[in-house]
Amino acid sequence: MGCKTQYILIAGAAVGGLLAILGGILIPIGNMIIEDKIKKDAVIENGTIAYENWVTAASPVYRQFWLFDVSNSLEVITQGAKPKLTQKGPYTYRVRYLSKENITMEESHTVSYVQPNSAVFQPDMSIGSESDIVTTLNLAVAAAPSLFPDILGIVNTMIKRSNSSLFQNRTVKELLWGYKDPMLSLIEFLGIDTQTGVFYPYNGTADGTYTVYTGKGDLSKTAIIKYYQGSANLSYWNGYCSIINGTDAASFPPFVDKNKVLRFFTSDICRSIYAEFEGEQNLKGIPVYRFVLPAKAFASPQVNPDNQCFCTEPVISRNCTEAGILDISACKEGKPIYISLPHFLHASENKKNHVHGLKPNEEEHQTYLDVEPTTGITLRFAKRLQINLMFQPTNKIDVLSKLNNTFVFPVLWLNETATIDDANAELFKATVTTPMNILMIVQVVLLCLGLVAFLACSITLCIRGSRKSK
Repeated sequence: MGCKTQYILIAGAAVGGLLAILGGILIPIGNMIIEDKIKKDAVIENGTIAYENWVTAASPVYRQFWLFDVSNSLEVITQGAKPKLTQKGPYTYRVRYLSKENITMEESHTVSYVQPNSAVFQPDMSIGSESDIVTTLNLAVAAAPSLFPDILGIVNTMIKRSNSSLFQNRTVKELLWGYKDPMLSLIEFLGIDTQTGVFYPYNGTADGTYTVYTGKGDLSKTAIIKYYQGSANLSYWNGYCSIINGTDAASFPPFVDKNKVLRFFTSDICRSIYAEFEGEQNLKGIPVYRFVLPAKAFASPQVNPDNQCFCTEPVISRNCTEAGILDISACKEGKPIYISLPHFLHASENKKNHVHGLKPNEEEHQTYLDVEPTTGITLRFAKRLQINLMFQPTNKIDVLSKLNNTFVFPVLWLNETATIDDANAELFKATVTTPMNILMIVQVVLLCLGLVAFLACSITLCIRGSRKSK
């Protein structure tokens, strides 16, 4: 009986050792299986899961707009009072629902395309209609001194003749997508487009052309932009700032490292930017990494020297020592447009104090990306930006003569957002998350059971052997 028990213990130790070894072997083999599957599915080429989701956004993308209504416009013009702002919104539109066009696969493992622009109003996701009236900045009047600096006297005359002012009443639809401006209409004979609007023109246009790596042959390059508009650099910045870095943020190369920043380019702000890891989240049962846009991305060069090449002339931020705003006028045909985070989040107090009514907070105004780390796909994001116009006092234009400050004036802020829907979340879990979890569980169970069996049998054998020797 004793010998039989000893044989069972030896067999148990051997089986336990084999199970532990098998569990250990499965770890690199499992990683190879996962990597092989990702190599097949993550490459952007016809027939892969990545390609299907890349051509047309798998989840609906929405742009929500909050417009700043000015309640004391007359006092601002006549007395130099501080503007009082109240945000109205959201007004929500479905965007990026059209498939990519002009898709051309190239021999260099890249693919070129354009992204058509279109926006459809979503009444059920909005607080009012597109015909709501907003007292807002007069875009043409505010921009005229920057666009026509040598003829300010003529500009002043045009403003008067057209009965224009620094502020105007416009519908939501007009302000966003365009309207015929009465002041610009007076100089239509010069060939100037008399239509203006914050996003005019938009519908019927396209963002691109983009050329991105497919990931074939080098998975670490998947979705990274090689060229935008045929170039690897942006003509309106110098040095490092001109380089187009990263992807379009819809996805990133697989096997995301949370210790590294995620770089992406967005034409909305005319530059490449980056996000840093903040923490882990669970999105509909899918583990994701949350990356956020850090304050230093828009910091002054005194805080972040990398931003020195974003400084432009004329500098209106105290020689680029103020934080939180980006002059993109060179990218917008000379229009004095400045980008910031909503409500001047992370911006210098000087900018916030020029108006009443701004209340920046991280939860509402922060930009973030929730990325599934194995595939690199962004499953949820919120891109939040504020559109501002710069104007300043001048005695040559009556409606600007009483102002007390140079303004970077908030016109509106937007939240472009998307979240994987329930059906696609279940599909993602079935094809990616669940198989990975099962493989991981099998590895751990085999390793743990094997170690426990091996140690238990080995220890028992040692105890029995010790008793026999005594």
